[in-house]
Amino acid sequence: MKELYRGILCLFLIGGAGLTEALETIEEGRIAIARVALPAVIDQLSPQIDQLKRELSGLTTKQGLNSAVAEAGQRLWLAARQQVQREKTYDDRGLYWNRLIVTHLLRNYQFQFNLTKADREQVIEKFELASRGYGELVYTGLSNLKILITGFDPFHLDKRITQSNPSGVAVLSLSGRTVRSGGLSAEIQGVTVPVRYTDFDDGEIEALLSPFYSDDEVDMIVTVSMGRAGFDLERFPGRRRSSSSLGNLNEHTGGRETDPQIPLLQGQPLVGPEFVEFSLPALAMMKATGSFAVRDNARVTTLGGSFAAASLAQLTGHIAVRGSGGGYLSNEISYRSIRLRNQLGSDIATGHIHTPRISSFDSEILGRIVKQTENMLVQALPAL
Repeated sequence: MKELYRGILCLFLIGGAGLTEALETIEEGRIAIARVALPAVIDQLSPQIDQLKRELSGLTTKQGLNSAVAEAGQRLWLAARQQVQREKTYDDRGLYWNRLIVTHLLRNYQFQFNLTKADREQVIEKFELASRGYGELVYTGLSNLKILITGFDPFHLDKRITQSNPSGVAVLSLSGRTVRSGGLSAEIQGVTVPVRYTDFDDGEIEALLSPFYSDDEVDMIVTVSMGRAGFDLERFPGRRRSSSSLGNLNEHTGGRETDPQIPLLQGQPLVGPEFVEFSLPALAMMKATGSFAVRDNARVTTLGGSFAAASLAQLTGHIAVRGSGGGYLSNEISYRSIRLRNQLGSDIATGHIHTPRISSFDSEILGRIVKQTENMLVQALPAL
């Protein structure tokens, strides 16, 4: 049945373009299942897909294609953001699945001009970044402060195809908005990043954040992901991967508790200390009221055991197994951002928030998570 749905999907996407077998990534291969499980979610943003299909049919140049996909990605991002902010749907899944529908379409579409494989990959990347909010990372300058937040796509979709990610919902809810506290105002912009080890190894996080750290463009950078029962501010991220969890391409780098692995950066082992420390105003952020407890989490695991570290100095000489944020990509985005901040000599407050975990999708709980996440950022303003 899965293959039947997949075949129907391919014909739908490429419009009977004559390919005997459509090309797809592992992520894109789940679209057919999602269409059956989440038809209403996917249909929420289908007008954006329909508009792009009309535009593609009339394109005659590569330049026109690049412009069209960048604009289409931005439209998809803004439509998803508007849906969350105005309609209070608190749902990031439509954006995720429709992004994949478009990348599959672009991977297989028969254009009226020649595209090399590299050209096509560049087109897909242009669309993907735009649909993740990269084109909206511009601040008006009308606020006292600027905050950049990142979230993640839904993941573990082979276990629960209906899964949402509170961090992605928080980014959609907060991006483009201004929050205020005690006479201070802060403009928030954000992006969602993929749950893919390969993108991290290729340096996507460093490419995203380097301009901000180099120029001290913002006042706080907060990476967010889904975590445990409550909110955790992850004090000591670790350098190594040890989680058995797969990425969304079903990839695993071989790291485990007894043999944690150093991630890559542009083909080379990521250079840096075993642990780093965040610089978020934790005491202020822990005052954020809401449905969930907020804790300053200093617990780490080294090859010598697990313990709550009293200081970064206490971790000198230890080999990281799990940072405060674990041994998966949520810990890693925190480590990479703080490592980059320190390397570039920036004083931007930087750190990671783990949100409460949800199973599948629950709009009411997601709304409470988003509200308390916003409150944490508001509480931080006077301390920046």
